[in-house]
Amino acid sequence: MRRLASVFKALSDETRLQMLGLLLREGELCVCDFVEVLSVTQSKASRHLRYLVNAGLLQDRRAGIWVYFRIAQKPGPVQAAVLDSLRAFLPGQVPAELASALKSWHKCKPQGGLGCAPAVARAGRRA
Repeated sequence: MRRLASVFKALSDETRLQMLGLLLREGELCVCDFVEVLSVTQSKASRHLRYLVNAGLLQDRRAGIWVYFRIAQKPGPVQAAVLDSLRAFLPGQVPAELASALKSWHKCKPQGGLGCAPAVARAGRRA
């Protein structure tokens, strides 16, 4: 019962639902993608994502200093049932402005060895 409660608590936050919706649409995203699109701090994004990982809904992988998240590939039975339900409608619930912001961010996102750069670092490079 505790595991079930953990899953539903993870779904009780709008930011986490937005993160799940974006992941269901995109497949895999870096923490920096959430920072940029949701206008949250890196620590807040990481905390929300860790909550979803601990609930068994997401998994992560490291690439250098960056951490990427995706929907859990081998979720438990409860998580699988919840994820199946979410797949049916959550991607369509992602606000158009978030999807558009993500698309715009991916066009200007630093590539290669630079990896992800926070908005403040990008602004400093432009000046």
